[in-house]
Parts: sequence; C-alpha cells; structure tokens
Amino acid sequence: MTEADLEGLGVHRIAIPVPFPQAGGPVNAYLVEDAGGGLLMFDAGLGTPEAQAALEAGFARLGRRFDEVTRIVVSHGHVDHYGAARFVQERHGAPDLPVFGHPADAPKMSEQGPRWRELAPRLAAYLARQGVPPEVVELLAKQGEGGFRYARRLPEVRPIAEGEVLRTRHLALEVVHMPGHTPGLLCLYEREKRLFFSDDHLLEKVSPNPLVELGPDGQDGFFHPLLAYLDSLRRLRALEVDLVLPGHGPPFSGHREIIDALVGFYAKRQARMLELLRAGPRTAHEIARALWPHARPADAFLTLSETVANLEVMESRGEVRRDRAAEPWRYLAA
Repeated sequence: MTEADLEGLGVHRIAIPVPFPQAGGPVNAYLVEDAGGGLLMFDAGLGTPEAQAALEAGFARLGRRFDEVTRIVVSHGHVDHYGAARFVQERHGAPDLPVFGHPADAPKMSEQGPRWRELAPRLAAYLARQGVPPEVVELLAKQGEGGFRYARRLPEVRPIAEGEVLRTRHLALEVVHMPGHTPGLLCLYEREKRLFFSDDHLLEKVSPNPLVELGPDGQDGFFHPLLAYLDSLRRLRALEVDLVLPGHGPPFSGHREIIDALVGFYAKRQARMLELLRAGPRTAHEIARALWPHARPADAFLTLSETVANLEVMESRGEVRRDRAAEPWRYLAA
C-alpha cells in the first residue's frame, strides 16, 4: 500500500521539521477525513514557528482548512507531538476544540500539570543518585527548561481509553494503549485494513528511547519503561499489520521483522552491560559512559535513561542487583 492508497482512504501525512537529530526525522501529523466531512487530527507536531509554518503549508497543499478539524488525538506527551495543538485551536478559531490523550500523559500536556521548576529538583536528586556529576546535572536542568519553548500547554486534555473506536469516513480506528516510550502512549489500529498508527512506539530506523519517568513525588521505580515497552512490542507483534504509519518518517511494512531486530538489539546491549558489571560494580552513569564513550554531556539524560531501563529488565530477571546502601547507587552482577 502506498501513500496514494492511504489518501484514497482519507489519510494524509504532514511531515514537520524537528530540531532533534535523535528523533529519526521530521515528526508526522496525520489528517484523517472524518465521517461528517471534517478532519480527525492525530498528533500536531512542534509549537515552533518553523513547525507551525510547515503545518500551515501542509494544510494548504491538501486544500484543507484548520476550521475543518473536529478533534485532535495526541499520541503521547512529548513536545514534538502535542506542541502545536494550541496553535491548531487558535487557527481553528475554537479554543475549546477537543484534544484527547491518555490520562497517564495528560499532566505533561495540560496547564494543570506540574511545571519544570517543580520537576527539576526531583530529577536532579535522582540523577545524582545514579552517579551523574553535578556539572552535567546542572547542564541537563538548563536543557530541560529550554525544551518547554517547543510547546504550549493545553487548557484541557480529555481522556481517551483503550478500546475506544474512532470512526472516520473510511476507517474504524481502535485506540490501543502501548506504554513504554511514555506511560500513556497511544496508537491507532485499523483492524480490517491492517493499518497501525504507531507514532513513536515503532519506528523503522530508530529505537525509541525508554525515558526515565519519576513518580509524582520524585520516587524511583514509578514506571519501568523498557519492561513496559517490551510487553507492548509483544502485543503489537501479535497484530496483523500490513502498513505502519509512524510518528517519524514514511510508512513502512514488515513490523514483525523490525520488532524481532529491536528485541535482539536490546539483548545484545544487556549482554554487554552484564560483561561490564562482571568486571566490578558501577554506577548507571559509569555504565552509560562505557556504552557511549563519545556521547556529548547534553545527551546524558538519553544515555542514562537507556542504561537504567535496560538495568531494570536485567534486575527483573535476577541478573543484576542495585546497591542502595550508599549514594551514588551502584549496580552489581548477581
């Protein structure tokens, strides 16, 4: 199935530039022709001037208008997916245009959610316990604050649940909760036509980052992203899918082969980590530095998140244990 075939089903993709090289390419916003003549929007892209200009150009290329959008469904609470939703509401002329998302990710997107000034001290304490040096913690705090310029919070994010069916002109899109990349990540599945809107759950050429998620009070272990992600991958692998419509890059097929390669990739990484730990205890930061010796300090949150997520999988299998007797924490081969 080609993108021309998708357009015959009322599915239109707008590619929007992002300033993150790790993302795997421009982020996609999808316009799906609604049964009543309007448009369902799945993801909105970033809220930067460049991204908003690309979104406007995409609407113009398709001969569509913002005031045709009847609802926005946001796949997850990262700025490159919800960042322009407020802009779409304004261009629509209806600040109450409904935006839907999973309740687990709604606090990241809504005006009622915690602000960076509340989150930063908790994250800084956690990073220090994982062995990240103070100067890198300070750099990441500044970087995190700057990331919020890519999006504006939304007045309301309405809940949407697993199993709900969004009926459009040609499609019946089933909402599928696929936690992993975030706790509240949502995908859409068209069972009869075997289409899967994967957003960042499955990408053709990039492994989605399993990111650290602390609890409301900064508690560790609130969410285990890679454990959840691997379980969600197993559920996706069982689905019959002819075409994946991802959050970044063009549509692709062969979801099972890509999933099998991802699982193998994580197994190799964990084997390397176990090898490092058999040589002696290490902090998560030390393991990350060994795995990515040339990574920039600005990438430390991504590399640490990846490291901790894999360690949690290994802990669940009894292969490693964490020594919390003193800080920074150290991990040991079991």
